Amino acid sequence: MIVLLALAMLGGAARADEPRFTRGLPTSADFFPVAVWLQSPSNARKYKDVGINVYVGLYRGPTAEQLDALDAAGIRVFAGQNRAALGFKDRPTIVGWLQDDEPDNAQELRGGKGYGPPVTPEAVVKRYHEIQKADPTRPVMLNLGQGVAWDGWYGRGVRTNHPEDYPEYIKGCDIASFDIYPACSTDKAIAGKLEYVPQGVDRLKKWTAGRKPVWCCIETTGINNVNRKPTPAEVRSEVWMALIHGANGILYFAHQFKPKFIEAGLLADESIAREVAAVNRRIKSLAPVLNSPDVPDAATIASSNKDVPIAFSVKRHDGATYLFAVSMRDGETTATIQLSDKPDAKVEVLDEDRALDARSGAWADKFIGYQAHLYRIK
Repeated sequence: MIVLLALAMLGGAARADEPRFTRGLPTSADFFPVAVWLQSPSNARKYKDVGINVYVGLYRGPTAEQLDALDAAGIRVFAGQNRAALGFKDRPTIVGWLQDDEPDNAQELRGGKGYGPPVTPEAVVKRYHEIQKADPTRPVMLNLGQGVAWDGWYGRGVRTNHPEDYPEYIKGCDIASFDIYPACSTDKAIAGKLEYVPQGVDRLKKWTAGRKPVWCCIETTGINNVNRKPTPAEVRSEVWMALIHGANGILYFAHQFKPKFIEAGLLADESIAREVAAVNRRIKSLAPVLNSPDVPDAATIASSNKDVPIAFSVKRHDGATYLFAVSMRDGETTATIQLSDKPDAKVEVLDEDRALDARSGAWADKFIGYQAHLYRIK
């Protein structure tokens, strides 16, 4: 990387296959970013054990001690860029820079005097250019709030119901991310409606015209809800909803604030930690598949319940076809799946210890709730 950077500084022409960001995330096909939001590097080894390979944000950092802890665990980081951070820009631990979180939300006024309007898109774009000027070798990530997926999110204050802001906001980043947490939400409009997660992915993909990576935050605790937290099955469903709809990275939100504060709430809940580890192992094993392009018109799916649509994506890798499918509503349906080339095939259902016969490329399977099935066809 240092040699390539030196050549570029000397005016050497970069090859078309060279990455735009020479100090960014790994570009190998077997790497898929699986991140956690604003966690202490003292837990980096524990997060590595459940499949995390990227930290996003460092409290009062970065510091040398924080970067050393992440290095020891083999984890990379997106950090806020400041004068101290730029002093570490030769360290490969830092693979990107982070804009201030959720500028699209109403901003708290000083002195506890309520909330003012969101940060303007123009200010976000201006800050992006400042970050890039200080270090053009790393991408800039921007994480946006619930308004990406939910126009009625009142936390935007005077800009509620103004989705037209978002194509302007994402001009201020190289990686666009967002968060919405429907499983633990107390807002009736979205509570329990996991489909808002892929809806946000769809909208960011549209607003970026597919030209920027899109990441998606996934809830793992009750956050502020003392009566409801996501189940392990819901965490898995949200992840696969996001991936099937084209997310290029997964970002877990691990904090719990009520009834007591637990920074590493994901790790504190054994059932959630176990499920996250299993999901991340599967993502890692499928990284070359997930990083491959979708195969358009490769299959069709018909749902027996018109109120429960099935979303899916098809990919091909190393001689196998992969079809990932998820129910988009909390109901029950039977999906009839038809591969366009209609081969007789064996269908392995990953992580479920079962197989199906596809005669003339067709098979049927049941989906209950927001269930996801991962099929490998050979």
